[in-house]
Amino acid sequence: MAPPPVTQDEVAAWFDATYSQKGLRYLRPPRAYPIFIQLLGLTNGQRLLDVACGPGLVLRAARERGVHASGIDLSAEAIALAQQLLPGVDAQVGNAEQLPFADATFDGITCLGSLERFLERERALTEMVRVAKPNARFCFLVRNASTLVWRFWRERLGHREVAGHQDAMTLSAWQDLFSRNSLTIESVLPDQWPRQRWRQRLPGQHPQP
Repeated sequence: MAPPPVTQDEVAAWFDATYSQKGLRYLRPPRAYPIFIQLLGLTNGQRLLDVACGPGLVLRAARERGVHASGIDLSAEAIALAQQLLPGVDAQVGNAEQLPFADATFDGITCLGSLERFLERERALTEMVRVAKPNARFCFLVRNASTLVWRFWRERLGHREVAGHQDAMTLSAWQDLFSRNSLTIESVLPDQWPRQRWRQRLPGQHPQP
């Protein structure tokens, strides 16, 4: 029997508990996040929105490069961590399906490792497009259901993370979703963090804080 549908409150509670217990240890280290600002090509003075910003590691990477960054997350615990990490940061508790920003506000939008968890993905994408400037660029990090890691994790181990609404789609399904929501796909890249982490372990390479 399939589990009952998950609610927004249940997802928020799961993330509140996770961040309360693990803090920044739940995420990749801070040095994994500047690459997303680079991929967007954002420069000093431009504006970024990080949807599902968590404790603000993308916001910190943007701030360090002179980019004006705003964040929104369903988890009050995550936003409290972001405000501790970055005093004065523009980060607030909210739902990606109803963004509290004006039309055509941002030069770039990131949504990393979170879109697969959204209950209403199309509504969230519609909102992101609405608050983006006409020439804005987007960077999504999504889980590919076709990978061996995902298939082993879900099918062989039988893992289910119901409360956190863990999910995935195939690459073609993601591409269809983005295209249906007025987004033109410029490039599809593998997750950059494994390669970046490997390079930083090579002799003469030093991790950035």
